[in-house]
Amino acid sequence: MYQIQFDKPVHVHFIGIGGISMSGLAEILLSRKFPVSGSDSHESALTDQLAAQGAVIHYPQRTENITDDIDVVVYTAAIHPDNPEFRAAQEKNLPMLTRAQLLGEIMRNYKEAINVSGTHGKTTTTSMITEILLEAHKDPTVSVGGMLKDIGGNIRVGGQETFVVEACEYTNSFLSFFPTIEVILNVEADHLDFFKDIDDIRHSFKLFAEKLPEDGLLVINKDIKHCEYFTQALKCRVVTFGHEKDADYTANFISYDKFAHPSYTLFYKGEELAKVELGVTGEHNIYNSLAAIAVARSLDIPMEVILRGLKRFTGTDRRFQKKGSVNGFTIIDDYAHHPQEIAATIEAAKKYPHRKLWIVFQPHTYSRTAALLDDFAGALSQADEIVLADIYAAREKNTIGISSDDLRKHMLEQNTNVYYIPKFEDIEDFLLQHVEEGDVLITMGAGDIYKVGDDLLKQPGAIVEEA
Repeated sequence: MYQIQFDKPVHVHFIGIGGISMSGLAEILLSRKFPVSGSDSHESALTDQLAAQGAVIHYPQRTENITDDIDVVVYTAAIHPDNPEFRAAQEKNLPMLTRAQLLGEIMRNYKEAINVSGTHGKTTTTSMITEILLEAHKDPTVSVGGMLKDIGGNIRVGGQETFVVEACEYTNSFLSFFPTIEVILNVEADHLDFFKDIDDIRHSFKLFAEKLPEDGLLVINKDIKHCEYFTQALKCRVVTFGHEKDADYTANFISYDKFAHPSYTLFYKGEELAKVELGVTGEHNIYNSLAAIAVARSLDIPMEVILRGLKRFTGTDRRFQKKGSVNGFTIIDDYAHHPQEIAATIEAAKKYPHRKLWIVFQPHTYSRTAALLDDFAGALSQADEIVLADIYAAREKNTIGISSDDLRKHMLEQNTNVYYIPKFEDIEDFLLQHVEEGDVLITMGAGDIYKVGDDLLKQPGAIVEEA
């Protein structure tokens, strides 16, 4: 593996530098005085920003962009072997790294590399840890999977002490990382277009845990089935959190304000530590915050600082994000696209003031919809009214022959008020006719379903929430 060392800057070329994750890594290297070049199909705000920082950007991707002064080439999974730059780099026998491998190599240069993993909750927990570190003036470098207001995006270039990373399991990306602290929030069936089954997923998370050094730390949810499977062979320190009474960090005496923001009493090994107030909704975020607290305390951050950081965090884009209101009903957007996430979001929404709860759901990928059809039906059926859009294909083709109408039929068996309306414009017309004053409408999914809410907020008299 080609090693990236901050004290030895080399010329790094990015094939597809305009992507949100690739541009973030390029920005980190530029801040460390690395010569950076890259290419993309077209100019964008991200490529303009990199160019202003000194990167040389080429449009479009061409063989001649792979010049003789390049030391290493970075590419994403979206780049095919017949890409002219990919082919040219191979012909020149240049070292080549995937995006995940580069991220892992960058990680090696930090004293603390905090990796937050899990089927769901990664973005929120990474953001919580970031807010605490900022409150403690730790100057972290951050790579997060959502847009976090306080860092102005998904990347923050900070000092060389602490690197906080959202660690994704898809295609086993996280196995290219070099963490010193890991969080495992949960391990559920997902990404079944890559993993064979839940056992295959659990095996990958076990391998991830085993990457920790002896002086490292694993923070893990004790509610995970057979949690000891991940911890039994580890030589590093293990700290647990969760519902289980014998977990190290637990939450008791939970209450909610009128906007579903929870408060709770924090306990560590049975000893009361503090009263915690969160600026985000839902019970699931209590347990995300326990993981963040465990990480922060391992870094010797004072409890009062931790509490301020958690209170200040009010969410990332598309995580129970209030967008505004129209015709007297509230519009919220949420990224939930897995049954467990959906259930958690609906549970939080039930504590939010409302007459009826409407969910407009866009399933994400054919493989996930087919594999978890019953689970999706069960989770969504907890809302009052559900509207299903067409499945967002993402990276897939529909070789399974499944549609959102199959999900609708499953939900009808549970006496659910559910409608399948394929097109966004028809969904919007339907909602304007049927959603009433006092209702809460949540656009939900990892695709582009948020556009439905955005379009509704263009109606006369709509009130748009300030960002």
